[in-house]
Amino acid sequence: MANNMAQRHKATTRIWHWLNAIALTVLLMSGLMIFNAHPRLYWGEYGSREDRAWLEIDDTRTTGFVKIGSTTLETTGVLGLSLGADDKVRRVAFPGWATIPTRYNLGAARRWHFAFAWLFALGLTGFMAASLLNGHIRRHLHIRRTEWAPKQIWRDIKNHARLRFDAHNAGTYNILQKFSYVGVIFILLPLMIFTGLAMSPAMNAALPWLHDIFAGRQSARSIHFICAALLSIFVLLHLVMVFLSGPINGIRSMITGKVPQTPDSNPTGVTS
Repeated sequence: MANNMAQRHKATTRIWHWLNAIALTVLLMSGLMIFNAHPRLYWGEYGSREDRAWLEIDDTRTTGFVKIGSTTLETTGVLGLSLGADDKVRRVAFPGWATIPTRYNLGAARRWHFAFAWLFALGLTGFMAASLLNGHIRRHLHIRRTEWAPKQIWRDIKNHARLRFDAHNAGTYNILQKFSYVGVIFILLPLMIFTGLAMSPAMNAALPWLHDIFAGRQSARSIHFICAALLSIFVLLHLVMVFLSGPINGIRSMITGKVPQTPDSNPTGVTS
């Protein structure tokens, strides 16, 4: 059986994957509780109830709603106004099942958020350093000139639409995977870290240029929220693709690092 297995992920990738899964889950849920304290987003330096928000999740005491710009959507029962586990009406942006802690507690949410933010940031830094040293980025995430061809990209889109995941080698990433992983690892995740730092008064004093890069604390908060939403979408799509392409092999590869070897597999295409 061992001869029929191809190496897919090294230990560094597997450890970082599961640490990220835990850290991002806690960060998202505690972040939603923090957002509940002031469920409005602005651009610029300042924001208050009297200022115009580009996004707002609130209620009218009888209905919950999400307002984006001038568009308002009723979200009663889900966002803005919903029933808690005790069947009592909760007038908060996100319901208790989606937050840490489940009951409103801004102080506890901040402690959870900051603790796991360090775990997340240090894990990302370690993964990037290891990927540079062992050549993972150069070998597996570098998008080669031939892969930029519209014909190549369109072929991968069609393969995904037809659920033909066996069209790719077990030890390599296709162009859509490279686009998504590079975008998440090198754009979204660093943005999450730096916008989080830009919202800190202590960091504003130590690194004022960081605050200026994002054109104000409220702009940094908005970008932080948008990145969190995009990461949530990425995780959902990732889980769907794992399920459609074979959840047993997908989960096994991220636990043991190996996948069944096919005639087209590339055993040397190991991801770090």
